Amino acid sequence: MRPIRLDMAGFTVFRDETSVDFTDADYFALVGPTGSGKSTVLDAITFALYGTVPRWGGARGIANALAPSAAEARVRLVFESAGDRYVATRVVRRDGRGNVKTAGAGLQLMPAGFDVTKLDTGMDLDDLGEVLAGTPAEMDQAVLEAVGLPFEQFTSCVVLPQGQFADFLHAKPATRQQILVNLLGLHIYEEVQTKATGRAQTAEGKLAVVDQNLAGLTDATDEAVEAADQHVARMREFTAAVEAAMPGLRARRTAEAEAAATRDALDADLRLLSAVRTPQASVETAGVTAAARAKATEAADEVRGAEEKEEKVRGELAAAGDAGSLSLMLDRHAELERLTGQADWFAGEVSVAEVEHKDAATAAAIAHSAHLGAAQLLEQARLDYVEAQRIDRASALRAHLSAGDHCPVCEQTVTTVPPVAEESAVRAAETTGKAARAAAEVAEAAWQQRDAVARKLESNLERKRAQHEHHLSRMAEARAAVADSPGADALRRQLAEIEKLQKHLDRAGVAVRTARSAHRQAQAAVIAAEERQRSAWREFDAVRDQVARFSPPPADRDDLAGAWSTLAGWAAAQAAERASARAAAEATVADAHRSTVAVLQEISALFTAAGVTVPQPDESALIRAAAVAVERAEATWRRLADRRDQVRELTEQRMTLQREQRVAKALAGHLRANNFERWLLEEALDMLVDGASRILRELTGGQYDLMHDKGEFYVIDHHDAGLRRGVRTLSGGETFQASLSLALALSEQLAGMSTTAASLESIVLDEGFGTLDAATLDVVAATLENLAARGDRMVGVVTHVNALAERVPVRFEVHKDARTAHVARVGL
Repeated sequence: MRPIRLDMAGFTVFRDETSVDFTDADYFALVGPTGSGKSTVLDAITFALYGTVPRWGGARGIANALAPSAAEARVRLVFESAGDRYVATRVVRRDGRGNVKTAGAGLQLMPAGFDVTKLDTGMDLDDLGEVLAGTPAEMDQAVLEAVGLPFEQFTSCVVLPQGQFADFLHAKPATRQQILVNLLGLHIYEEVQTKATGRAQTAEGKLAVVDQNLAGLTDATDEAVEAADQHVARMREFTAAVEAAMPGLRARRTAEAEAAATRDALDADLRLLSAVRTPQASVETAGVTAAARAKATEAADEVRGAEEKEEKVRGELAAAGDAGSLSLMLDRHAELERLTGQADWFAGEVSVAEVEHKDAATAAAIAHSAHLGAAQLLEQARLDYVEAQRIDRASALRAHLSAGDHCPVCEQTVTTVPPVAEESAVRAAETTGKAARAAAEVAEAAWQQRDAVARKLESNLERKRAQHEHHLSRMAEARAAVADSPGADALRRQLAEIEKLQKHLDRAGVAVRTARSAHRQAQAAVIAAEERQRSAWREFDAVRDQVARFSPPPADRDDLAGAWSTLAGWAAAQAAERASARAAAEATVADAHRSTVAVLQEISALFTAAGVTVPQPDESALIRAAAVAVERAEATWRRLADRRDQVRELTEQRMTLQREQRVAKALAGHLRANNFERWLLEEALDMLVDGASRILRELTGGQYDLMHDKGEFYVIDHHDAGLRRGVRTLSGGETFQASLSLALALSEQLAGMSTTAASLESIVLDEGFGTLDAATLDVVAATLENLAARGDRMVGVVTHVNALAERVPVRFEVHKDARTAHVARVGL
């Protein structure tokens, strides 16, 4: 991975939009005062790719990405990896509750020749090429495929963060071993061992299934197939013999069927002729019909008599008058009598109301006069109060005058000052006014109350008068209505007569309905009798039609009993003739049946000889049974042949599975042993230590070599007779040199040792070069220059040591003001 351009806005100390252009910066330095933001530039690169920074302590430290008081942070990194150019973008926002979350993340494959200066137009997620990831979850796998390194390996081989430089040097053997496993991707061998074990188990399971299938195919041999083929040939010969015997069987069965048909025809004729018998009720049908017709005629006469009587009573009732009008006139007589009795009561009510209203009106007039007097007294009290105010003001003025003073009212000299009243005239007037106001209010309330009572009684008087007038009007209407009436007693007598005639009419109506019902029943009896007679003739015709083909004698349609007697006698004679013919037909059927049985016995012998169950003695069943025997023999032969082929296939499959199981089981066994992983780790550590030792000799002027023993790192001090020392005994500067040697060697060797497709095109060191003396610093600078001069990777350092920075051709100066940090490129 080689960075090309970095854009930041709102990211930690870089509040404003800041861009860092790494184009052609094969060897560069990030320089500036402590705390200016040099390491933050490396943090931004790591954050754009992986969404976290080593010193944040994991993804939960994402809140550190926001600049103070900023609500959003944006980071975009353009980088090259394995010849392709990518752009990674991450956006972090703070929501209304103060929670900081990733609001956007994406990785795009940029088109060839894309001009990165076009990014200066803004920080938005433009369409920069093919989208490889659009969410934080998708970014993890997409970045791993593009860079070839997970986060832990990236921060150990590409960007070496401050404070973690010597971790690998001082790590415990087990921890260092795990780091190498992760860096070199040795977990792939564990996955291979797991898959090999799974394949061995799968092959073993398939072998068990194959063996189980083979155990069920023990009968599928070449001998069994040959025997089945011979059985098929025998069944085909048997079927041909059965088919050859079928014409003789069909001829004999045809003859038997014809003889049986002749006999059955005679049986049918006998059944028809024997069924001709005279019904028991056929003689009685005519007499029943005549009696029903006579009774119907009598019932019709009774209906006519009842209807005539009803019509007579109805005429008498119509002549007696209208009962409704008479009842209404009688009601008007009763109403007049009731109204006449109530007239005096209504007149008394009006008189009482007139007296009450007159008394109330007099009381209201008296209260109104009292109210007017109280109002006059109240007005006089108000005038007295005004005068009392004038008197009090004059008294107040006199209290300040003396004889000889100039009067401000009359503008004359005062000769004598009148005495000042001891009591205020206004206070006395107020007392009098309050009494007058209270008396006026009481008088007004009394007047309003009595006036309301008078008005209410006046309304009651008007209502009573209206009721009395309405009552008198109703009495006049009632008298006019009964003016032409014969009187209440005469009306009651007429109504009693009408009621008596109505009862006679009701009884006459009941008699009419009863007669009509009897007539309907008589007519129904006639219809039923006639229908029975017609049914009897239909029955006769049906029986005669059944034997019509035998030419029965003609029937007399006026004599049902005679017709039945003639037909029955003729049928008995015909049945006797056919009974003698049936005996000869039965003998013919017996002879034909014996001939058919003989042929069937011959065919059954064929089935028995072939070993086939004899079916029903039916031509189609015999042919079908023979064909089924052939089909079954052929099916058995095919099944055995298929099972024999299946045995061959399963045998070959078993041999293949045995080979696969042995190979997978052996591979899993080899990879399961710890010696293989231990050997790989020792080889990788040997290669790493050899490369680091070479670099350390150069850095220390040949004083130190690096070695390892049982997982621990040691240095060989050639200035002290080759003494072996633990790496923890080194000074700070020496520790830096040893750590730098391991970091450079790890970066150089990882591409050759790792199983991942890592693209190690850059290395950036963020560590304290200030701990080195001038000579060592010169060696470190020369080592970095040689590493950069090889041209296979970008080399970057983060330092505030001027002696080292001045030897770097490209420098990015980082400084910070009160608001934000800035980055400026100087040098080539």
